[in-house]
Amino acid sequence: MIRPGDLHLRRGDTSLSAPPLSRRRAGSRRAAIIGTVGLPARYGGFETLAEQLVRAADARGLSDRLTVWCSRRRGDPSPPGEFHGARLRHLPIPANGAASIAYDGLSALAEVLTADGADSLLLLGVSGGGPVAALRPLTTRRIVVNVDGREAGRAKWGGTARRVLAWSEARAVAAADAVVADNAALAAEIEMRHRIRPRVIAYGGDHAWTAAPAEISDLGLPPAYALCLARAEPENNLTTILEAFSGGRLGPLVAVANWSATRHGRTLHARWSGTPGLHLVEAEYDPARLRAIRDRAWLYVHGHSAGGTNPALVEMMGFSVPILAWDCPYNRETTAGKAAWFRDAPGLGEAVAALAADPAGGARMGAALAGMAIARYVWDDIAEAYFDLLDL
Repeated sequence: MIRPGDLHLRRGDTSLSAPPLSRRRAGSRRAAIIGTVGLPARYGGFETLAEQLVRAADARGLSDRLTVWCSRRRGDPSPPGEFHGARLRHLPIPANGAASIAYDGLSALAEVLTADGADSLLLLGVSGGGPVAALRPLTTRRIVVNVDGREAGRAKWGGTARRVLAWSEARAVAAADAVVADNAALAAEIEMRHRIRPRVIAYGGDHAWTAAPAEISDLGLPPAYALCLARAEPENNLTTILEAFSGGRLGPLVAVANWSATRHGRTLHARWSGTPGLHLVEAEYDPARLRAIRDRAWLYVHGHSAGGTNPALVEMMGFSVPILAWDCPYNRETTAGKAAWFRDAPGLGEAVAALAADPAGGARMGAALAGMAIARYVWDDIAEAYFDLLDL
């Protein structure tokens, strides 16, 4: 069985190690990453991507060529100016919601207008598609856009926001020299909508598997449980998951989410907190504590229905446990169809009971998913693909 921490033993092929310095050191091109909350990563997949790209660049002696734009938090007058050798630049604008349009646009404008600005811009998400498209005729800088998921289709957005996001996606794709999709199913949708073929580059998960576990006795968790890790947004189907596990009939569920950060999360927490069988844990970002939380899980439940390759899913695939995932093309592509599926609370309950009754089958599923994670979702390979696109 593949276990967390076995990665370095199973990936001994030197062809997968960092490229020799002679491969990239002739020039001095710079790249800027736009669209994250900031570093170190404490929010979502884009922040983890930015952090892992910086760490990979540092290992290659390239981090001084990277700039990462960050949202300066209120009450933080002197945020850090660098992270693992990369330059951090800050704007006092929220990186999410409607403000992300200005945040992404002003970040890109600053890079274009600055004399020593980046030669390549990596735009994470499409919120800034309008401003970036307006800048396109003014610059020859290379623009790479990671489209994320089907942002306009997320349940949390109203009709106006969805129309704006669809327009922003079209503008961002039109302005880009290269488009990245993190999932082949998402890439097919983008090609259908915009008649361009994206480069498919997924997310990595090995930072989660190789972290040393920390002490988490303060959380008061049971010794074994089903686990769910998600942001508290409607499209992640936490309501369905909590409903299925409420009462304890299926055994304990530990649900880790940013409950206090969103209206949806606060509503769910007020409704389900204290329910037998449910342990609602506020979001954790420390890799060591997350490793310890994941180590105790006998099952992972993944409710994400929007987006492409969800980081929470690929991170958990390396832990050799069975996975029950929301039945959608993105999750089927990420797992190559090797997980089990649900679409409602009764279906989830039946699937949990079936896995509990067949531990040998669950072990086979977990081993297959872990092998796939090691083959597909390793940051060193993913970073190399991004550095190629950014001409670093």
